[in-house]
Amino acid sequence: MAITHLLLDIEGTTCPVSFVAEVLFPYARRRLERFLSEHADDPDVAALVNAVRERWQADPSAEARALAERGESVLAYLQWLIDHDIKDTALKDLQGRIWREGYASGALVAPLFDDVTVALERWHAQGLVLAVYSSGSVPAQQLLYGHTQAGDLTPLFSHWFDTRTGAKQEPASYRAICAAMGCTSTQVLFVSDSRTELEAAAAAGLAVLFSDREGNPGRDGGPFEKISDYSTLGIGHGTHGP
Repeated sequence: MAITHLLLDIEGTTCPVSFVAEVLFPYARRRLERFLSEHADDPDVAALVNAVRERWQADPSAEARALAERGESVLAYLQWLIDHDIKDTALKDLQGRIWREGYASGALVAPLFDDVTVALERWHAQGLVLAVYSSGSVPAQQLLYGHTQAGDLTPLFSHWFDTRTGAKQEPASYRAICAAMGCTSTQVLFVSDSRTELEAAAAAGLAVLFSDREGNPGRDGGPFEKISDYSTLGIGHGTHGP
């Protein structure tokens, strides 16, 4: 069956890892304390902080327990999660709210890989349904694509998915995404720089490609076909390889 839906990861796939690791994460970390103070009376923010506290109480790691034993605040645990790049849904939501302010002020602009914008526009013009699946929250995803060096690219996408759908390492998450998009798994091509994510997607029946980009921490695609330039990616009539 022909590929009709293209599901894309962000970090290391359409946007350099360095932007997330060296720009977005530090930006949120520096502003986290002030943000929590300024939004202390916001019930949505309070609910997110409570969710983080519950995670902290259940966190079995020695470092997390040490923070609690020292009487540290939830801010310290949030900063610890950021420093260890732990994919916590509530944290991702809080980061997204901080990044919104940065994008709005012009302090943050997303630097997509050079071939991405043209490819997205081409795929959209061809009638492919474009979707995002990232560990970053949906609002954070939309902020990133809404503030790129090429302008606002959000109209090119039809669906947005984050870890509220499920873990990216679980086949069930990809089956849920296909159901949400109203298509079969064989109609979807998933591109990611993570082998474990590709393994899960392939187990769910999706076609997959390993994103091999300069600067990615892991560039061994194992059994998966690699792609490093979307100008070589032809999709349609059952074709999904470069």
